Amino acid sequence: MANADPIVSIRDLHFAYDGRPVLDGLTLDVPRGKLVAIVGESGCGKSTLLRLIGGQLRPARGEVIFDGQRVHRLDTEGLYRLRRRMGMMFQQSGLFTDLSVFDNIAFPYREHTRLPEPMIRDLVLMKLQAVGLRGAFRLMPDELSGGMTRRVALARAIALDPQLIMYDEPFAGLDPISLNVIADLIRRLNDALGVTSIVVTYDAAEALACADYVYLMADGRIVGHGTPAAIRASADPYIHQFVHAEPDGPVAFRYPARPYEEELGLVAGGGAPRR
Repeated sequence: MANADPIVSIRDLHFAYDGRPVLDGLTLDVPRGKLVAIVGESGCGKSTLLRLIGGQLRPARGEVIFDGQRVHRLDTEGLYRLRRRMGMMFQQSGLFTDLSVFDNIAFPYREHTRLPEPMIRDLVLMKLQAVGLRGAFRLMPDELSGGMTRRVALARAIALDPQLIMYDEPFAGLDPISLNVIADLIRRLNDALGVTSIVVTYDAAEALACADYVYLMADGRIVGHGTPAAIRASADPYIHQFVHAEPDGPVAFRYPARPYEEELGLVAGGGAPRR
């Protein structure tokens, strides 16, 4: 990583929603051509980070650099051009419900290019072939299973052959078979297409199984990073708890409260619980 060429660089990033801090001095690099996982508990700011990389949000302080360009300093036209080089698989897939599978994947071509419809047809079928769903091109989104929906969303994310593909919780809510299919597709497409991938997820096991490098987020910061082997072997209490799914540790199982005996009035100084 120290010698890698980063396609994304984040430096001292700060961001808040209505005064509530979400990112607090976050710094990381995403090396070109690698699959990087950003792992952390729900609500720690992972999805917000993707929105900052894509320019949907602007930081309060710090820098977001994509392939040498400072994303947060671009105007609307510059952002529009930049996003043509990015693909995004949204947390809930984000398919247009009133468009067929074919038209969902054709949408980026029709929006961003002037390609003739016969060429668009061939390209759409090629992307669907890559995710194993060429035969489903006539289906509507409400006719798809959860795993199929994610695969269509993945085909749309790679439609314009982007340099960077971002995946927002791609494994959430999937059965074991669909989950493994999606994880395998993300890994194989990253290598076959020569792209860079960022996967944000709370699923540590899948992240460690498919990623080249892993960042662990907590409280708006990076609290650990390394190869999957290094993360698994880490003695850091928070990393160990998260990776091994232990119920108690730095992230406490119990919410702070008075001693239990006091609440029940079993010791002197007790009494009725305060409300």
